[in-house]
Amino acid sequence: MTPLRIVYDGECPFCANYVALLRLREGHAVELINARTDRTRANSYGLDLNDGMIVDLDGEVFHGAKAVALLSRLSRRRGVLSSDRVAKAVYPVMRFGRAVTLKVLGRKPL
Repeated sequence: MTPLRIVYDGECPFCANYVALLRLREGHAVELINARTDRTRANSYGLDLNDGMIVDLDGEVFHGAKAVALLSRLSRRRGVLSSDRVAKAVYPVMRFGRAVTLKVLGRKPL
């Protein structure tokens, strides 16, 4: 079974907590890739991680709001972010909150 790969910012408290709390339905092996410590694999996707996390499911790549919506759909506790439309509307606020938090904590963007 090909693992579900999640590429995220390990220094962002929101990203790290979201990934840690996510409980995916059985049937998915999960490989977590911290973009801060594994830049080679994180950069191999050619996507800006400051714009959102990356999820690779069997070679299909999801980024930002689409990644969050997919993870929500795969979670045992599906939430409001399961909807692509809701995730797309809410994700800019989440991204802004991440940027502000990183700045307050003195951490640089990726």
